[in-house]
Amino acid sequence: MATPPAARATGDRIPRYRRKSSLAAIRNTRRGRRRRFRQLLCVVAVFSVLVLLPTVWVRIGSAGRISTVAGAPSADVAIVFGAQVAAGGDEPMPFLRGRLDTAAQLITTGKVRALLISGDAHGGSGNEVRVMRAYLVGLGVDPGQLVVDQFGLDTYDTCRRAHDVYGVTRALLVSQDLHLHRAVTLCRRLGIDAYGVPARCDGCRLVTIWYNTARDVAAGPKAAWEAFRRRPPAVQSPPDPALRQAVAAHRP
Repeated sequence: MATPPAARATGDRIPRYRRKSSLAAIRNTRRGRRRRFRQLLCVVAVFSVLVLLPTVWVRIGSAGRISTVAGAPSADVAIVFGAQVAAGGDEPMPFLRGRLDTAAQLITTGKVRALLISGDAHGGSGNEVRVMRAYLVGLGVDPGQLVVDQFGLDTYDTCRRAHDVYGVTRALLVSQDLHLHRAVTLCRRLGIDAYGVPARCDGCRLVTIWYNTARDVAAGPKAAWEAFRRRPPAVQSPPDPALRQAVAAHRP
């Protein structure tokens, strides 16, 4: 027997409690989306504080203090930052070679009287400072103008030890431009009147430059925290007169 139309219409209706449940589910979905959006905004805000603000601090601290070899002011000392050495541990990689070539120019043009070679003597790629010194001597730099700090384990330690151990109060800093802004700002914060001289990177792949640029931006928060906390260097040493003696021995 066929169901009357009125009965079919009544049977097809969605019960009221089901309609309420559906509306509640829609509202919950919308609330969930708004909550996730707010969480995303919080993540962006935290990222801005942790990364972008330190980057601004680094740029402000180095503004007007980076120039070419020809345009750099004179100083008694240039600090050369270490970097990876090539497989085999006897030759510098392109990044480091560019820094050493620029440092040698500063000596030959009379911009500085001595070089503080700072790096990790027990680095993952090899003895950075040994390779740096040998390369510079091979370029004709007088060994008496070279002082080695084998405990420059990072940028902060290099600046801190240059000031505390070797008595540096004014210096030119030699590294690639992507690293110099952070180095100049850190050294200034630690008591060194620092100016940067950019080194070339002949033979560097574009992906390597991008990677190191991103790495340096990521290092900004750590640099800011260490600078304001003024932590001691990883390796502490008594004052060393070697650099002052090297400068004095090469005064005109």
